[in-house]
Amino acid sequence: MHHAFEPLTPDLVLDALDSVGLRGDGRLTALSSYENRVYQVQLEDGSAVVAKFYRPERWSDARIQEEHDFAAELMAAEIPAIGPLRLLDATLHHFGGFAFSVSPRRGGRPPELDDAEVLEWIGRFLARIHTVGAKKPFAVRPALNVQTFGVESMQWLLEHDMIPLDVQTAWAKQCQIAIDLIAAPALSMSSMAKNGINQGSQFKLLRLHGDCHPGNILWTPSDAAQAAGPGPHFVDLDDARMGPAVQDLWMLTSGDRQQRSRQLGLLVDGYEQFREFDRAELVLIEPLRTLRLIHYSAWLARRWSDPTFPRNFPWFGSSDYWQGQVQMLEEQIEAMQEDPLVV
Repeated sequence: MHHAFEPLTPDLVLDALDSVGLRGDGRLTALSSYENRVYQVQLEDGSAVVAKFYRPERWSDARIQEEHDFAAELMAAEIPAIGPLRLLDATLHHFGGFAFSVSPRRGGRPPELDDAEVLEWIGRFLARIHTVGAKKPFAVRPALNVQTFGVESMQWLLEHDMIPLDVQTAWAKQCQIAIDLIAAPALSMSSMAKNGINQGSQFKLLRLHGDCHPGNILWTPSDAAQAAGPGPHFVDLDDARMGPAVQDLWMLTSGDRQQRSRQLGLLVDGYEQFREFDRAELVLIEPLRTLRLIHYSAWLARRWSDPTFPRNFPWFGSSDYWQGQVQMLEEQIEAMQEDPLVV
């Protein structure tokens, strides 16, 4: 079966880099990425870069460029975000039917999220990211809202018969209950249900990282010899969009309620050294988690023709998988009706 990245051969990668003045020595290493294709490429001068080839037909050039411009704003503010290099007076390039960018290589390890100092450090930089993000809205990139993450994901899965018949009715029922609950005025997300930006919203929406999980933060210890300096370095702004500030905090928490409350408190402690955090947004954490759960299933299903997905997610699509999703939706429905975390 044909898939979007089938024409992307090692020779095409090297030729693409050559087209922007970078001569590879032939050594390529595929890096972990499902949505796009990302390679570490050794250059003839002994240095290395990271080449990112965007999934065709996912983002328009205008939306990709907005991501690049946001990264440039962050770097200009001396925030350790790793954005694309400007080559031939551009950050977005095209070759062989693919849009691509080239970024500097940065080393690092996942952050130690059990370390209070690390969490506060990350919180400080998230506040600085959001200070830049609040200066103006995205013009063309989408917003994080009930419609795009919840309603459209549910409709696509049902319309394409992605859910086994023995589970479909139960999943659709719980999914609709969850979406209705998220959009209800009692959870204060109703004003985000359509556009995400609404004069009636009590929450301030700003440009976010959007997918700020631990895998998208590279941590460089203070004793490491890194040009970028010690501390967190934020990578992969591919999902940058408009949304509430708490979206960039909650995915850095895990464990039971007490553990998550402690972790969130430390993030907020660091955050508020640079920017006020609206604690009213804490009520959005479980709705946002629920939307991500629904969207994730739709994302896997939409990408299933890409052989990378069946190979790496062999458990997806079975009745057991969808029964597990029903149970998680039931749990999230309960969680959304509980009191929010307190920090």
